[in-house]
Amino acid sequence: MSQRTIAWGFVGCGSVTERKSGPAFSQVPGSRVVAVMRRDAAKAQDYARRHGISRWYDDADRLINDPEVNAVYVATPPSTHMLYALKAIAAGKPVYIEKPMAMDHRQCARILAASEEAGVPVFVAYYRRALPRFVQVQQLLSAGTLGALRTVRTALYRTHHPESQSPSFWRTQPGIAGGGLFMDLGSHTLDLLDFLLGPLTLQGSTAGNLGGWYEAEDTVSLCFQAANGVQGVGQWGFSSFRALDEVEITGDAGVMTFSTFGDGPVVVTTAEGTRVLEFLNPQAIQQPLITQVVAELQGVGRSPSTGYSAARTSALMDGVLADYRSGR
Repeated sequence: MSQRTIAWGFVGCGSVTERKSGPAFSQVPGSRVVAVMRRDAAKAQDYARRHGISRWYDDADRLINDPEVNAVYVATPPSTHMLYALKAIAAGKPVYIEKPMAMDHRQCARILAASEEAGVPVFVAYYRRALPRFVQVQQLLSAGTLGALRTVRTALYRTHHPESQSPSFWRTQPGIAGGGLFMDLGSHTLDLLDFLLGPLTLQGSTAGNLGGWYEAEDTVSLCFQAANGVQGVGQWGFSSFRALDEVEITGDAGVMTFSTFGDGPVVVTTAEGTRVLEFLNPQAIQQPLITQVVAELQGVGRSPSTGYSAARTSALMDGVLADYRSGR
């Protein structure tokens, strides 16, 4: 695709598009939103009106085949990611898919096969790969600030929220989300570590439902090894007493801590002392990644998040959840 304007159509325009992603598609130079779709026609019309978008649909096929739309953002729950991605690819239109990429790695592989055959690029909204805080973390690691890297430890704990039991809360419904909150939130951290340390290989894991609030897993522990030999452990608990969000990377010359989801500082401690690095996330938090996706589509840049990197994260999560899924 040349440096012409990237004209996006949204398949799905729910809550994630209100602030995290949607506004960025119109704020990035060379990019605009020309149409949105939602099965509820009244909600699609209301979204288009509030965001100044000229057209709305209640049928995905009509949006995907709109001649003015030349790129598609799939912002639906994971159960329909593959369906709409394949339709966009078949129409010859690049696709930006919300995370996780699909219900499982098998579906990711089908999307990638179609992408390769049609020569149509696929991107996934693992936007932390482009956030300034994590770009800085990667640069510090690459510069040897911590010396030779040894270990990584990550933990995400959340207290149980009654909303997660609601029939309308799809993120804890495996038939829609592919899993539970580990799929929804854990995927962000695992993809971020893939970005920072290289591809991860699962060494062992266990997943269970200790709270009994819903069908999906609510507690996950795993061990992994990064491509550079770094050893890691991770735990996710969604029926915990307290909230915690922390990643710690240790080398033979220092240690670094930060959170995946918070906007707190990156803290680096070496023999020279402690540095506290502060960052402000953009209001539309996906904007740095969307900027790079648009640049790649215009032939002047490259996105750090692709279908291939996202599929690795899905494969890892499949391994973690395999026994739990088979035992349901």
